[in-house]
Amino acid sequence: MNIMLTNVLDAAAGGIFYYLFGFAFAWGGPSNGFIGRHFFGLKEIPSDTFDYSNFLYQWAFAIAAAGITSGSIAERTQFVAYLIYSSFLTGFVYPIVSHWFWSPDGWASPTNMNNLLFGSGVIDFAGSGVVHMVGGIAGFYGALIEGPRIGRFDHTGRAVALRGHSASLVVLGTFLLWFGWYGFNPGSFNKILVTYDGVSGGYYGQWSAVGRTAVTTTLAGCTAALTTLFGKRILSGHWNVTDVCNGLLGGFAAITAGCSVVEPWAAIICGFVAALVLIGCNMLAEKFKYDDPLEAAQLHGGCGAWGIIFTALFAKGTYVDQVYPGKPGRSHGLFMGGGGKLLGAHIIQILVIFGWVSATMGPLFYILHKFKLLRISSEDEMAGMDLTRHGGFAYYHEEDHKQGMPMRRIEPTS
Repeated sequence: MNIMLTNVLDAAAGGIFYYLFGFAFAWGGPSNGFIGRHFFGLKEIPSDTFDYSNFLYQWAFAIAAAGITSGSIAERTQFVAYLIYSSFLTGFVYPIVSHWFWSPDGWASPTNMNNLLFGSGVIDFAGSGVVHMVGGIAGFYGALIEGPRIGRFDHTGRAVALRGHSASLVVLGTFLLWFGWYGFNPGSFNKILVTYDGVSGGYYGQWSAVGRTAVTTTLAGCTAALTTLFGKRILSGHWNVTDVCNGLLGGFAAITAGCSVVEPWAAIICGFVAALVLIGCNMLAEKFKYDDPLEAAQLHGGCGAWGIIFTALFAKGTYVDQVYPGKPGRSHGLFMGGGGKLLGAHIIQILVIFGWVSATMGPLFYILHKFKLLRISSEDEMAGMDLTRHGGFAYYHEEDHKQGMPMRRIEPTS
């Protein structure tokens, strides 16, 4: 009940705050390179640059970042803290980052032709940094300040696996995310019927780039899933479906930045390394007794950062010029003959996202912690928030329901 309600509220509260402030801070041009200043409450929409559909699409990205964070602090967080952080993240923190890297006025945007960072701008096509790193780093601070769940580490400091209650729902959710990523990555083109200058024959245009983006997304996820499967088999001796699902998503998070500007073979490299990054981050998390129930900070933060570096190494010049027209011959991937300027821009992106989210979400979670608004009591945590905070369990015995008896908790077996 608790985790489902937080996901619904991420969308609902995020929708209101993104409507009032977030869309304006992200896209309200003309503006400066740091923050937008038009379109509050969608005033002046539609315009010659935006329609209502643009708000809906960007709102979905904003609440994705908030949803990532909710996974890191699951099972031990007060409900009021969810409302506060979700509103702040979608209404202010995330929109500022998306303005920097996506708005035509952003100081590091590849579409800001008057001031391209290092002559290229940052190529983060669908948000490995803008969405995934922002959500992952915010979740990192929330989980770090809250501390681990009760029972996650025993008295000797050894990690204890706290399994989810339904592997079936994990797999179902993974397939839903897989399908949704085709809207996330290929959908970021916004338009499909666009021809490219200098291309004859009529068989190749932006529709081909959309298809290629879907292919690179698929290959990165598939490679990461298989790498995780065999990697975890070597480390643990098991073929673990939950680990494979997270590995798949790690590949998707990594390819999201460069999905439109890399070759399919490069996406396989992206997915392979993303799986290793996720496994490595999880090992570090256990070593330092950091508890993230969904591995959200490791998956979205770690794999998202790798995706930004990957793009700076493998972005193909031809694809960059087609996807980001207006400045032919701009810097592209280091390993593709494009020099190191794009890599420099992308390292700056990683640093400024980490710094911005640290400076905003870190203090927010700390203030909530100091005012005792962040973590629930140990009694509530042991009983379960469904019972203590939400009036009942999500699962119950049918015979209890028929007899009008209180719903009994279904305890997991060891």
